[in-house]
Amino acid sequence: MSSHAEQANGNGVRQHIPLIAVLMLGLFLAILNQTLLNVAIPHLMTEFGVAATTIQWLSTGYMLVNGVLVPLSAFLIERFGVRKLFIFAMICFTVGSLICGISNTFSMMMVGRVVQAIGGGVLQPLVMTIILSIFPPEMRGKGMGIFGLAMMFAPAIGPTLSGWLIENFTWRIMFYGMVPLGLAVIFIALFRLRDIFPPKDVKIDLLGAFLSLVGFSTLLYGVSEAGSKGWDDPLIITTTVLGVVFIVVFVLQQLNSSRPLLDFRVFKFDIFSLATIINMIVTVAMFVGIFLLPIYLQNLRGFTALQSGLLLLPGALVMLVMSPISGILFDKVGPRPLAIVGLIITVLTTFEFTKFTMGTSYDTILVIYVIRSFGMSLLMMPIMTAGMNQLPRTLNSHGTAMSNTARNVSGSLGISLITTIFTNRTTFHFDTAVNQMNTMDPIFMQNFRDTVARAAAEMHLPIQQAQTTVMTQMATQANVQATVNGINDAFYWATGIALVGLILSFFLRDVRKDKVREAEKAEKAKNKDDVLLLPAPERSR
Repeated sequence: MSSHAEQANGNGVRQHIPLIAVLMLGLFLAILNQTLLNVAIPHLMTEFGVAATTIQWLSTGYMLVNGVLVPLSAFLIERFGVRKLFIFAMICFTVGSLICGISNTFSMMMVGRVVQAIGGGVLQPLVMTIILSIFPPEMRGKGMGIFGLAMMFAPAIGPTLSGWLIENFTWRIMFYGMVPLGLAVIFIALFRLRDIFPPKDVKIDLLGAFLSLVGFSTLLYGVSEAGSKGWDDPLIITTTVLGVVFIVVFVLQQLNSSRPLLDFRVFKFDIFSLATIINMIVTVAMFVGIFLLPIYLQNLRGFTALQSGLLLLPGALVMLVMSPISGILFDKVGPRPLAIVGLIITVLTTFEFTKFTMGTSYDTILVIYVIRSFGMSLLMMPIMTAGMNQLPRTLNSHGTAMSNTARNVSGSLGISLITTIFTNRTTFHFDTAVNQMNTMDPIFMQNFRDTVARAAAEMHLPIQQAQTTVMTQMATQANVQATVNGINDAFYWATGIALVGLILSFFLRDVRKDKVREAEKAEKAKNKDDVLLLPAPERSR
């Protein structure tokens, strides 16, 4: 591209800076709110007097509403336009936050979360579609790097912020604080946000919408609950199979539709398909760390929620700094170098997390997590941008909807699989430890008697009571060590998953160069035809 064209594109993008700032703030609030809630779950159980299985619906319900709205987002954007849809989404999110903040019952809180989710589910694909429309392909890396600020920074800073709020204030602040910020975004959007393309009076595909709602909601419920209930639970089997069947029917129905809700023909584009698969793998790898590290730090090592959150904060700051930088690097070098370097770092640091012991220092974990965050910052947005660059402009909204749907499903499936692996391996290691405490083994019994005698002498206890105390301590130690080993085993699996992503990343290419190659081929073909049209004497010259 000529410098004149680049300058023109730059000027075109600069005029949208206020719009981008508003969009990013709205998206940041929606994503931040979800991660804030996770740390507050134990406090909400006490507040409303409900069990863990009940309170978890505040997260599960939000995820389900998100999951069913994202596939519909392409139709909603086309039907209502970005302005009306963004303002509606922010109103829902703000009203839902207010309801959650004033809630005095679990039912009221649940209503607030569902209203929040209606807004949050639309915002992510909506903002991505707008970014793709504003930025031309040669500058799209910068745009998606800005988009990555909310996508990656909000989940990383959420645990730290929520831990600090809960320790110093009340959990209600997490929701009250969203209200004035949400109102400010709505106010600015009313005056600054304009439709990039006009809304179209398109009719909704009712059959497709029904199949999508049932399919994605039942599948997401099945895979998200499988980690706690087990994959052999009848309800989990039923909902998962039902979800898969409805989604298969939905895909077939959409492929035969003249105006599909979610155009699966985007998968005809090879780099988009490859980028979607790699992004799903990266999502699983990221969620494994977010899920398992707090268990290790808080449940086993005794760190507070704030200390656990503070460990994640430097990594969040690295992502904050690197997200726009990785976008600029994408524009210069393309996706493959960034993906390969990022996934090598992710594989190596994830493997380091397989070496946890009860003596692993806080600083060691912090350094590994910061390096891992650096690797992740090179991946998410550049890989997604690589895929979206291949799609024609008319498929942008369908591409963003598909990418976000894949992320939702892979995130839920990844956490469920890792939870299952972690639980099963912990049980295996505990059973192994218990089997080693064989009363028929003379060496074990001699060591046990010596330990009981030492405990009786040091604690001034009768032998019988000392024996009970020692057995309790041994069971506790076995359980703790089994849990550590279970976490390590889960990270082994995560390392393997990331390794698959690394192998696939070698097949990425910069699709922007495809057009250059096609133009060069066309030019060569034209020159060849011109030569053939010349008279023979001139051709021989």
